Amino acid sequence: MDKINIKEILNWRYTTKAFDSDKKISSENEENIKALLQMSPSSINSQPWHFIISSTEKGKERLAKGTSGFFSFNESKVLNASHVVLFCAKTDINENYLKHVTEKEDRDGRFAKEEFKTQNLGAKNIFTNIHRFDLKDAQHWMDKQVYLNIGNFLLGVAALGIDAVPMEGIDIKALDEEFGLREKGFTSLVMVGLGYRAADDFNAGLPKSRLSEEEIFTEI
Repeated sequence: MDKINIKEILNWRYTTKAFDSDKKISSENEENIKALLQMSPSSINSQPWHFIISSTEKGKERLAKGTSGFFSFNESKVLNASHVVLFCAKTDINENYLKHVTEKEDRDGRFAKEEFKTQNLGAKNIFTNIHRFDLKDAQHWMDKQVYLNIGNFLLGVAALGIDAVPMEGIDIKALDEEFGLREKGFTSLVMVGLGYRAADDFNAGLPKSRLSEEEIFTEI
């Protein structure tokens, strides 16, 4: 594996406020973007997500319906981006879905013995039921897995030299209706615009600001 300078990447990336609409992401990096989304870790490998990806004007116009009204400040970040990804979370997780994931793991060679497969599915059900019935936070738990994906994604695209802007300021209901997500068992969560920073993006020239190491770390 090639050595990368993680600090350099972290300092290069920022929340892009304006994209250069003339600069487009290559087809090679389109595949890398999909790999980042698909290969993200999740609790018990639950993968409770779906992604709507657009690079076309028509597609971005549909996604921009989630930036009307109060959220209009995000419209240009959708329309001027090279690509936009809508991160969606499942709205229900049950044994049938867990069996579906486990069967895919089995086909991919994850279990050396049938008993390991049975044990794995049992563990999935135990941890899922803790969230469904004991903590009663299954939706929040699934949302957290999607946010894990987003964090992984933002660093990954930065490593590819691609700028990004995560947007929670979106009309969830409008997007769910536009793409029929709730009928499919999903709901919108976060939209991420991708592309290359515009020359006049004010945020590109501002210094980063983070709390000090002394404040955020305890080393023991």
